[in-house]
Amino acid sequence: MAREVVQLIGMRELERALGELPKATRRRTALNALRKGAEPLAKAARALAPTDKGNLKEGIKVSATLARSQRGYKGSIADVEMYVGPGQHPQAITQEFGTFKEPAQPYMRPAWSLTRYSVLDLIGAHLGIEIEKTAARERRKAERGR
Repeated sequence: MAREVVQLIGMRELERALGELPKATRRRTALNALRKGAEPLAKAARALAPTDKGNLKEGIKVSATLARSQRGYKGSIADVEMYVGPGQHPQAITQEFGTFKEPAQPYMRPAWSLTRYSVLDLIGAHLGIEIEKTAARERRKAERGR
């Protein structure tokens, strides 16, 4: 499998700015940006999902949590994570990867291939906007508290 390198410009600065926010609002700010940035991926996956297998297409969601059965043993990789996928639909994995009886009908991997650069750009843009909004809100709170 070919390895792909993606260079993200400006993310260190955004991470630093996010770190300057109060801890209580940091997570919510990042989750808002990730949710907005991930929606085009979910939309593309819905468009590519096969329609003949239950409600797979309607089940593709953007969420900050996984079901207990999906979490596995690895735990969190990052402080803030966002997941895009079909949830607990039993047919989701077999549709994506196939079985010995049925060929694969991938929808998530092609959706990521089609939208990855725009998703990453959107996350960066939305993160900058969310940080600015949150910082302005925190300044107003501090001014009122004086």
